[in-house]
Amino acid sequence: MKEYERKGLLERVNREAATVGADIPEEIEIQGEPIELRSFVFEIKRRDTVPPGERERVEQAKRNLRRERLERLEPIEENEVSYDRGEELAASIIGIDRALDALEGLDAPDPETEAKRQEAADRKRWMSFLKKALGRDDAGGAGGRTRF
Repeated sequence: MKEYERKGLLERVNREAATVGADIPEEIEIQGEPIELRSFVFEIKRRDTVPPGERERVEQAKRNLRRERLERLEPIEENEVSYDRGEELAASIIGIDRALDALEGLDAPDPETEAKRQEAADRKRWMSFLKKALGRDDAGGAGGRTRF
């Protein structure tokens, strides 16, 4: 493969937005073992959070995917493959990155949920402040004032 082709492939796989619109591969071979990657990712993503029993399985999958990504990237970096094989490797690397992105974002709440949580916390702090400022932070609501 020519140097400019190699650089183009490397730029493509390392581009920040490379995974936008990319598909997670249906199946991928990692260390000689075929893995149904797409169904695994969708099975895990279906849940709101990763259950404690599945957490180690997901972490192991992420480690394996990162290792496989590096193994597929190396032949391109070292210019050990033809351009066509480099294209195949680059496409698979982008698919792996897409799967990793999906798995990395599991514990992070979606923006809408996070905004609602923040709004509720802000409202609670504001109400607490108002109660203290108005002297109504005790159970009776009288705020320490004497009633006649």
